Amino acid sequence: MAHVIPIRKPTARAPEAGRALAFATVHGYRRAYRIAGEGPAVLLIHGVGASSAHWEDCIDILARRHTVIAPDLLGHGGSAKPRADYSVAAYANGLRDLLGVLGIDRVTLVGHSFGGGVAMQFAYQFPERVDRLVLISSGGVGRQVTPILRAATLPGAGLALGLLKVAGARLPVTAVVRALQLLDTGLGVDAPDLVNLVDALPDQNSRDAFIRTLRAVVDWRGQVVTMLDRCYLARGVPTLLVWGDRDSVLPVAHAYTAYQAMPGSRLEIFPGAGHFPHHTDPARFVRLLEEFIATTTPGDWSVEQWRELLRTGRPEEKHAPAVAHEYRKDSERSAT
Repeated sequence: MAHVIPIRKPTARAPEAGRALAFATVHGYRRAYRIAGEGPAVLLIHGVGASSAHWEDCIDILARRHTVIAPDLLGHGGSAKPRADYSVAAYANGLRDLLGVLGIDRVTLVGHSFGGGVAMQFAYQFPERVDRLVLISSGGVGRQVTPILRAATLPGAGLALGLLKVAGARLPVTAVVRALQLLDTGLGVDAPDLVNLVDALPDQNSRDAFIRTLRAVVDWRGQVVTMLDRCYLARGVPTLLVWGDRDSVLPVAHAYTAYQAMPGSRLEIFPGAGHFPHHTDPARFVRLLEEFIATTTPGDWSVEQWRELLRTGRPEEKHAPAVAHEYRKDSERSAT
């Protein structure tokens, strides 16, 4: 028999409310978030260095039919930036507790990049609270990641980020971005959004939190955690994968690996888009997300099914050779 959590109907909120930050104190730390709308809940999880403002093109439209929650993860945006645990497991715990404060029991998870890894970790830790899973250019699928982020984990990275805020430093950065765009490179597609992430780190506390978060999942060799060893546990949860075919941060090959690793998942590739397909074509992304929610039944988790999946284990190599190869190649990596 499925384990069912009673659903409390959230208080109605105007869509415009999603434009303003609200605050809650959880475990003594300030948590900033945006919330709007009424209906089944959708939790939007941004990537490393970003904030809830990352979803500004989506919140108001989604709020017409849903309760939309877009938090600033700890260490980001308007949330506190303590010297703390910035692992994906800690973030999953923090989101569960914020949802508890807000009285929201079940959500459709939407995570971008690092936020996709957090979404997968949330689904692993709290499967009974997940209706659907939407992963946009998600981390945790393979070691490959842009050298820019690998470099940001090295000693002295915090000083380098600080220097980019010095007057006059923006001019050469702008020139490089323009050159990359003129050369029509994948990095040129993503460069403006990546520069915006640096601009969103106004002080040393923000930069320290950014580096701590990044080092939890990336080192000089690439990504250091994987979801491939346990993403089969998402079977039965409607899952949508969204990627840009010119992603310079996490290659589109990761999309196909994740698709094979997650039985029953759906894959959508945005032609010409980079690491931020929901920014490249927000109208298409919102239509896709709304259609996915409207045409799928929320996941029905049960203790019995969970136990059986654990006993069966991850898919055998003959069923998903790319997944098995990727997992075996990086088997020294660990996911909490």
